[in-house]
Amino acid sequence: MTEERAAVAVSDIRKSYGDLHAVDGVSFTVAEGEFFGILGPNGAGKTTTLEIIEGLRKPDSGDVRLLGENPWPRNSKLLPRIGVQLQASSFFEKLTAKEQLQTFGSLYGVSAATAASYLELVGLTDKANEQENKLSGGQRQRLSIACALVHDPDIVFLDEPTAALDPQARRNLWDVLREIQKRGKTIVYTTHYLDEAEILCDRVAIMDNGRILAMDPPAVLVRGLDAPTHVTLQKGALSLEDAEALPGVEETHENEVSLSISTRRPAEVLSTLAERGALDGLQVRTATLEDVFLNLTGREYRA
Repeated sequence: MTEERAAVAVSDIRKSYGDLHAVDGVSFTVAEGEFFGILGPNGAGKTTTLEIIEGLRKPDSGDVRLLGENPWPRNSKLLPRIGVQLQASSFFEKLTAKEQLQTFGSLYGVSAATAASYLELVGLTDKANEQENKLSGGQRQRLSIACALVHDPDIVFLDEPTAALDPQARRNLWDVLREIQKRGKTIVYTTHYLDEAEILCDRVAIMDNGRILAMDPPAVLVRGLDAPTHVTLQKGALSLEDAEALPGVEETHENEVSLSISTRRPAEVLSTLAERGALDGLQVRTATLEDVFLNLTGREYRA
């Protein structure tokens, strides 16, 4: 993919604050229609990278092309074509959800009826006449995304849109994000939830300490790790000695409630367990993006 055809093209951008290298030589491209995730723990440099791409912050060095344009200094040509949802959302006081959208839409010449229609996209039709301050955290996040989409931008930037949401609200928001991509939008988003990115993203860049450690589709990153599969059995389903003797087993561990087996030949192990009738309560855990992060950094993932 050439930079001319990319929705986003970032080349060796850097941003420092004193001795802190917040962004330290980051490069990547994002294709039109792609769902691209920038992942990493708090302080990894995700938000600063996004703000540089959006034209909210000037890089110390490097080059950014957003829809073929330079976003800095603030590029008025880009404003109608991008939607931005920041970590901290601000709304107009005392306006209802519908009025919030209509007000944002009016800034771009969007009709009141068209603006209000975005409530359906984010599942807030029944909250149209509720004041923003009476909405739940998840509902406010969805309203914030609707405001970023109300002028029908080509590319949407979302900075940790599911942060601080409960599991139910997070999964509801996943459906919204999938629907946005179905509409042909390019999505660039940051998160520190690796499990979420593994489900939603076409490609991910894993960041830490201002640098990209790895970048690829989630499944490719996980396959490249060559990590063992972990099979967990209820204690008593198989003795520790019998588990250690199974073909393909690399490591075993037993505690008060379960027996765990590590293997790189899961099909063989599972077939043998089935023959022995030891499948009751069985759980299988394959490698995840969190395992990739641990392998890259040598330490536990921290949110």
